[in-house]
Amino acid sequence: MKNVDIVIVGGGPAGLAAAVAAYDNGAKDVLILERDEQLGGILNQCIHNGFGLHTFKEELTGPEYADRFIQQVKERNIPYLLNTMVMDISPERVVTAMNREDGMFEIQAKAVILAMGCRERPRGALNIPGYRPAGIFSAGTAQRLVNIEGYMPGKEVVILGSGDIGLIMARRMTLEGAKVKLVAELMPYSGGLKRNIVQCLDDFGIPLRLSHTVVDIEGKEHISAVTIAQVGPDRKPIKGTEERYTCDTLLLSCGLIPENELSTAAGVELSPITNGPVVNESLETNIKGVFACGNVLHVHDLVDYVSEEAAKAGQIAAKFAQGAIADETDKEIVLKAESGVRYTVPVTIHPDRVDDQVTVRFRVGDVYKDSYVSVYFDDNRIRHQKKRILAPGEMEQVVLTKKQLAEYPDLKTITVKIEGE
Repeated sequence: MKNVDIVIVGGGPAGLAAAVAAYDNGAKDVLILERDEQLGGILNQCIHNGFGLHTFKEELTGPEYADRFIQQVKERNIPYLLNTMVMDISPERVVTAMNREDGMFEIQAKAVILAMGCRERPRGALNIPGYRPAGIFSAGTAQRLVNIEGYMPGKEVVILGSGDIGLIMARRMTLEGAKVKLVAELMPYSGGLKRNIVQCLDDFGIPLRLSHTVVDIEGKEHISAVTIAQVGPDRKPIKGTEERYTCDTLLLSCGLIPENELSTAAGVELSPITNGPVVNESLETNIKGVFACGNVLHVHDLVDYVSEEAAKAGQIAAKFAQGAIADETDKEIVLKAESGVRYTVPVTIHPDRVDDQVTVRFRVGDVYKDSYVSVYFDDNRIRHQKKRILAPGEMEQVVLTKKQLAEYPDLKTITVKIEGE
């Protein structure tokens, strides 16, 4: 069995940033395991620009952004195995993987970083009536077909769901000559970034129909039409509001789910809201020495935040592998999400292990205008920040400093909530 300091599961943006940070913080024996045939993850098929504004202070395409980190990995001679599937991670941090060259093999790691990313929510979870004809794709599959394989899924397109990939594919299909009839969204708000609604729909005259869903799919061999209908507050279709659209393609952009089958098998505790691991301030899961970052932890809106979070995971995993992290003390602060805040990452904070500050990321459950993000230390409100708009599609964050935490030595809970005044 081979021994390494850190095994990173996944060679996408999170895994690459974690590897670079771990190496730069003293862990020279790092190994990346990637199941695809190249590093870069999902970014390889995201050929549109808009990446890297925070990280590199310039606008890059997905492949360009990935390449910046791939070059950093290669400059440091960090080893990686491609076409390698991780089969199991034990609580003792033994990683079982397999590939064609080596067959099945085991690696004993001092620390493991989970960076497997996320996948699209499948159609089966959507319960759309009708047959199962050809011509129905997830938006990410269509993106790969167009941008990497060079195939056009169809010429007349309806998109269900307004997640960022769906919005971006509305523009991409239009640029390739297809007619995108509309984007239908079940919720009364879009699941994507505001800038993508403007740049991908408004600029091309593609209508976005909120509180609408697909209620019927026509066609046995190949899709020929869909019927959409308005839904009420209970998300059920309203009779009499049906509209029929002919199309040869239906793209589904109905949300992303963190890729956590490996985590579950390893005994990692998952959040029922994010479907990602429950972590502390060090991005450490309930299994000692196993860390999580990026979209496997919770779905991010910007890849820059993925890289930032992953760098922190790499830094702390390196310290852990070198035995430089003190065992947790009894002091643990619990974070609570209330009044419109759906979840927080992290879920607990050990103040003794915070270096300078801890970033608490969260999403809201509805659209809030002219509201306040409030943070309570027990019953004391220590932050009351006005936000012009808060939307589920955009991730929010608050930064807590070690100094703030030290001012409340008996602190038990930190509550993040949305308030009107």
